[in-house]
Amino acid sequence: MTDNILTNKRIRLRIPKDYHQEPVISRLVSEYGLTVNIAAAILGANAVGDGWFDLDLQGTDAQIQSGLKYLQELELEVWDESKVADW
Repeated sequence: MTDNILTNKRIRLRIPKDYHQEPVISRLVSEYGLTVNIAAAILGANAVGDGWFDLDLQGTDAQIQSGLKYLQELELEVWDESKVADW
């Protein structure tokens, strides 16, 4: 059964300063069952401004798609690794 096969997806995520108090990445783990590795991050001094995160997501295809839908519903900018050449 292929539904339970784990897969990996790398994304780049921009979290605007308005979302700094929201547990966006934590929810990917707790609500969508994903394993999230923060491969890189850029935050402004004192967390002022937007945050940029390179995330490695691991889960089933369904979990990853649900997690990405959640990020889209928050209207966050998400870049798929297949569309970004210089990672």
